Amino acid sequence: MKKQLFGILLVFSPFIFSSVQAQKVSLSEGDLSPLAGQKELNLEFEYSNMRVGKMSEEDYVNKKKDEYNKKEAGRGDTWAKAWVDDRQTRFEPKFIMSFNQFSGGMTAGPMAAAKYTLKLKTTFTEPGFNIVVHRENARINMEAWLVETANKDKVLAKVLIEKSPGGAWFENDFDTGQRIAEAYGNAGMTLAGFIRSKAH
Repeated sequence: MKKQLFGILLVFSPFIFSSVQAQKVSLSEGDLSPLAGQKELNLEFEYSNMRVGKMSEEDYVNKKKDEYNKKEAGRGDTWAKAWVDDRQTRFEPKFIMSFNQFSGGMTAGPMAAAKYTLKLKTTFTEPGFNIVVHRENARINMEAWLVETANKDKVLAKVLIEKSPGGAWFENDFDTGQRIAEAYGNAGMTLAGFIRSKAH
């Protein structure tokens, strides 16, 4: 059984590792040393002016909604609502869970009393697709701005997260929300590790 599993991993490893290696996290300004020793971190999420694929989010949502409504009355409206609702019900919880698992003891989430706030702005989303015979991972780009909770105009650091992948070859990830949620999970895990390595 172990040999069979190893064989499967060898077949799919180029795809798995290429997705991981494509992800990039970098400190574009400031430093993360203020987070050294902090036990709590307030998180705020933002999605304004986000691009989806090669389109603005508004154009993308309108296009998909019209397509689905033509196939089945009301289906597009249901999809458009889920597109927004997934942020609070799937994406943000997935990010927070992954971040906290790899933060090394710092707890992040909606914590207004925390000294510092991390403002997480999603700037790009590629929803990906899965049509069985061919698929493409979802991926997201994010900007993470570290500010003082009491003075959010004071930027202490800015981190860029690029091409965080969502979806896996061993999952039945036909649902767009599931693929994107995985991208947020990967982003949370990677950002937590990056902060641990930089906050001294």
